[in-house]
Amino acid sequence: MKPWTDFSVVAETRRLWRITFDNPPINLVSPETLTELPRLVDQLAADSELRVVVFESANPDYFLNHYDTSRVAETPKELGVSGYPLLIDASTRLSRLPVVSIAKIRGRVRGVGSELTQAMDMRFASERALFGQPETANGNLPGGGGLEHLPLLLGRARALEVALSSDDYPGELAERYGWVNRTVPDGELDSLVDDLARRISSFDKESIAAVKQQVNRYTLPSADDLKSSYDIYLSSFGWPGSKRRLPAAGAAGRNRPGDYELRLGYHLGRQPDVDSP
Repeated sequence: MKPWTDFSVVAETRRLWRITFDNPPINLVSPETLTELPRLVDQLAADSELRVVVFESANPDYFLNHYDTSRVAETPKELGVSGYPLLIDASTRLSRLPVVSIAKIRGRVRGVGSELTQAMDMRFASERALFGQPETANGNLPGGGGLEHLPLLLGRARALEVALSSDDYPGELAERYGWVNRTVPDGELDSLVDDLARRISSFDKESIAAVKQQVNRYTLPSADDLKSSYDIYLSSFGWPGSKRRLPAAGAAGRNRPGDYELRLGYHLGRQPDVDSP
């Protein structure tokens, strides 16, 4: 399989693939990630033998982080084969593939990284995992599907709590909220996910595809709804609050390894009052 920029793809068997996110040092989602994800979905869709794909991370501290906001101007403008922006194209097609997608989450998963996992079929977390949608605190809003998927997963009130608090949520609380299927001790995560993935991959593809198709009727947002938030997200970088807050966050350590990113929710709740003239 061809090499990728921010992740690798390994076929464990003809029926089971593993995708490993690896964009050092803190697994930020980059413009290259957005460009390559639709091509990855193309490959998943084209393989008639494939049943299950497991997404994991090479970095135990960051499963998949937020967007690299220092590179917003480089966000790709082209559309995917569905006619939607590349991120929306990849996430909606991934959800609807006749292939089961499972996220094996260790460490931090925030912003668009969290939103990509929400488009996957199942999410299992280590007790070391942290989840968050930090956009509101930066003067933006979640634009990669969080405002559409989270109400379906968590309910309206908890989705609003998550999006408006911009805080980090530990794996145990994420399980209680319905953000993930299960949160388990770190030493149990590999066997839980790998055993499930191998079990499902032993079944007939026709049955897997039919189950997904029927469940999807009631549980997925439309691509148009996702695009609505995506468009507002990109325009929000021109809002006055975003123009004030993001440079201050960058100076404090955003997008770089260090305490600010490790404890992003903590620091976002203790920003100086940047709204005053």
